[in-house]
Amino acid sequence: MDRPGLLLLTLPLLTLTALVLGALPAFANSCEGLAALSLPHTIITRAEVVTGGAFSPALGKPLAGLPVFCRVTATLKPTADSDIRVEIWLPQADWNQRLEGSGNGGFAGNISYGALAEGLRRGYAVANTDMGMATPPGENAGIFIDRPERWIDWGYRATHEMTLVAKQVVRAYYARDAGHTYFVGCSTGGEQALMESQRYPDDYDGIVGGAPAHNRTGVHVSILWNFAVNEKTPASYLPLAARTLLAQAVTNACDELDGVKDGVIADPRKCHFDPASLQCKAANQENCLTPAQVETANQLYAGPVNPRTGQSLYPGLPRGSEFAWDGLDRTPGPTAIPPFAPIFQWVFGLNWDWRQFDFDRQNTAFAQKLAGMVNATNPDIDTFRAHGHKLLMYHGWSDWLVPPEESINYYNAVSARSKDSVDPSLRLFMVPGMSHCSGGPGETHFDALGAVVEWVEHGVAPGRIIAAKLPPGESAGAENVQRPLCPYPQIARYQGSGSPNDASSFACTVK
Repeated sequence: MDRPGLLLLTLPLLTLTALVLGALPAFANSCEGLAALSLPHTIITRAEVVTGGAFSPALGKPLAGLPVFCRVTATLKPTADSDIRVEIWLPQADWNQRLEGSGNGGFAGNISYGALAEGLRRGYAVANTDMGMATPPGENAGIFIDRPERWIDWGYRATHEMTLVAKQVVRAYYARDAGHTYFVGCSTGGEQALMESQRYPDDYDGIVGGAPAHNRTGVHVSILWNFAVNEKTPASYLPLAARTLLAQAVTNACDELDGVKDGVIADPRKCHFDPASLQCKAANQENCLTPAQVETANQLYAGPVNPRTGQSLYPGLPRGSEFAWDGLDRTPGPTAIPPFAPIFQWVFGLNWDWRQFDFDRQNTAFAQKLAGMVNATNPDIDTFRAHGHKLLMYHGWSDWLVPPEESINYYNAVSARSKDSVDPSLRLFMVPGMSHCSGGPGETHFDALGAVVEWVEHGVAPGRIIAAKLPPGESAGAENVQRPLCPYPQIARYQGSGSPNDASSFACTVK
């Protein structure tokens, strides 16, 4: 989206926000009193105190270890076709005077209660939205064909509307505005994060965007490509045994490139393992890859390509992500359906057939139809930066769903607009051995939000973030290995002495 369009879209909304905030009552007196709030195109459907230290959502496991909180639910209808559900949880005591907007995943459609609980436990007033994508039982996002207002809600509007309402509810309940506002999300939540910084630069003081699916049309073409090459023929299919063999061979070849053997590849771009080295020398040979399977692996590493021009359409899967390729493990055959098929149906109709997808002409049509509503690829976050706000991105180097190099591409595009040698408002942390948003053989537990709070409130830009093998407070009878995560383009390299399980034995370097 060009700059004039962004200004025309943002300024009226900011003006509306100021008018609404100024008109709010000074205090609602009680949690239940929030039900009487009158807000634009908003219906408060519930305002209740939750006690007992636990909450049981309609779907999913009960959430424990919660403080007493005020739970507010609302339905937002900024357009005639919108139906955006929002929840806001407000700690009754020990509020840290901060508001956290939290992200969702996939097509959303449900409230992410885990994100609400995590923020609440840390003392935040926290909000989440289903992004206007709830579907009736037995249905999927295919019901949103020919409903562009729903695409816009999912793309950016629902998150912004959630933020406006959450700020107003916080002010009404606590009789003051939040001292600072933050947004945290991964995957779709990462796209929400980047969209906020681009379209609504003053919604949040600090933003954490993990594994962002910000090139939304591109990543879905990537997911389709990976599915299609694996399902092309029965011979092309990579079963568990083949994936395991490939994963181990890649790790053996490239593990020690960072100076230590730990089962993790620090920077897959430096790994040039050729799957052809595993190709079978004879028929019926075991512990090897067939020629068709070698070709599948190469196409997954390469990523989607325009068959007419040879142009890369999206980065490929990184070496070191093979352990997580179980996401590609579908049953081949005529009933196989690729993940996230409904987004293609929005453009091509219910009869869309993934086997006939044209990565040239149809890829172009797909992007032309949706990109302006769902892609957060604009590198212009100049207003966000000029106002002193901070953006921290992170991405697992072993992400099999949203290939990590697209985050590097976006980081480079944003950084190119800065006059400083080190951008004062942007950091990207690549996480070795982490799969999509979490999991994997690396050290994948770290406090990105805490790093952003220090950056925003105390001016301490994160020079490294310590990541651990185990989550906080968990004891599994094993040493909790730690590594530093380094701001891109640096990587953590073992210094040759000290315990390789100790973060202090590593230095951040660009070499």
